[in-house]
Amino acid sequence: MVVLLAQPVAAQSLNTSEGDAPAERTQMKPIGSEQGFADWLAGFRPRAVAAGIAPDVLDRALAQARFDPKIVERDRNQSEFTKTIWDYLDTAVSEDRIRHGQRALAQHGALLSRIEADYGVDRHVVAAIWGLESAYGSFRGDIPTIGALATLAYDARRAAFFEAELMAALKIIGNGDVTPQAMRGSWAGAMGHTQFMPSSWWAHAVDFDGDGRRDVWSDDPADALASAAAYLRHWGWTSGAPWGLEVRLPDGFDYDQTTERVKKPVAEWQALGVVPMAGGVLPDHGLASVLLPGGARGAAFLIFSNFQVIERYNTADAYVIAVGHLADRLRGGPAIAASWPRELRALSLAERMELQERLGAAGFDPQGVDGRIGPNTIAAVKAFQRAGGMVPDGYASLEILQALR
Repeated sequence: MVVLLAQPVAAQSLNTSEGDAPAERTQMKPIGSEQGFADWLAGFRPRAVAAGIAPDVLDRALAQARFDPKIVERDRNQSEFTKTIWDYLDTAVSEDRIRHGQRALAQHGALLSRIEADYGVDRHVVAAIWGLESAYGSFRGDIPTIGALATLAYDARRAAFFEAELMAALKIIGNGDVTPQAMRGSWAGAMGHTQFMPSSWWAHAVDFDGDGRRDVWSDDPADALASAAAYLRHWGWTSGAPWGLEVRLPDGFDYDQTTERVKKPVAEWQALGVVPMAGGVLPDHGLASVLLPGGARGAAFLIFSNFQVIERYNTADAYVIAVGHLADRLRGGPAIAASWPRELRALSLAERMELQERLGAAGFDPQGVDGRIGPNTIAAVKAFQRAGGMVPDGYASLEILQALR
């Protein structure tokens, strides 16, 4: 057995991420109790039967379900955890993760090549998702999925979402693809090698090994890896195209154009003086955007449509860049060449919310106060920077917050 030193960095994927949409503050109710959970289960059972789940499946699956307050705490506090892009990449694309990924590619090369041939998705990208989600299968999660989803469905924060996922998980058990005991994963209900949520399993999981089950949980990664490729293909993966590449921006570049919302033909970026960091000419794979995940003092990336496809797996830019860069490193590509502004620290959740509040009060509407730095907040930061004569790179830093105070 290979013991991996680099553990997963993505706790939940496939439709559990929340974007930068308008949001309002919510008052959290106290964490529940065993009795409250038992009462909730009693009310849930007839809803499940009405949804077509057999009583014997409910008996088997719910018999061991227990309320876990630690799961509720993790769900409520996850937004408090934040890293800068460089700290995240230090872990996500560590030398350990690269080395173990190359070992996994060698061990499962024939499988990954067949998956690439069937689905048209780069095998290195599939391996990179595997590496980030479960450290190439070594850390798939050991929390019973039914109990985790029932706990989160009982809690009020995202009850409807998690009850729907619980229904989907119970139907998987009823379908015979896995037993309740073997259905294990993360605290948020993401399962197996590539951390599929139950609803995504129904929509995209495949029986690649032909044994009659779509098994993403067992030691054999075939179905899980093929399912990840099927998921990416469904969302429009372009075969033969990169996710993006590191680029160098010329002196005097208009940083207001550095956003996913600005898309130009590659020839236009080239005319503006954007060049590959590794040399040569920019590859032409259709419309592209320039992204500055660490602001104007960090690395710059030219991103293509496959970037947005990986975003379907996890909406965080840091995750997408990590998948793409890890894939590049697994095929022998270089490390990111530009330096990062490591003197900067990440904003806390309270600071991110204060930033959004102050932006709105100053007339730069971030479209809600939720502590999530997404496209709307970045656009608001850019507008504030432009108004103040600063470089409009959209980076939500402590410097910007202090300038707003």
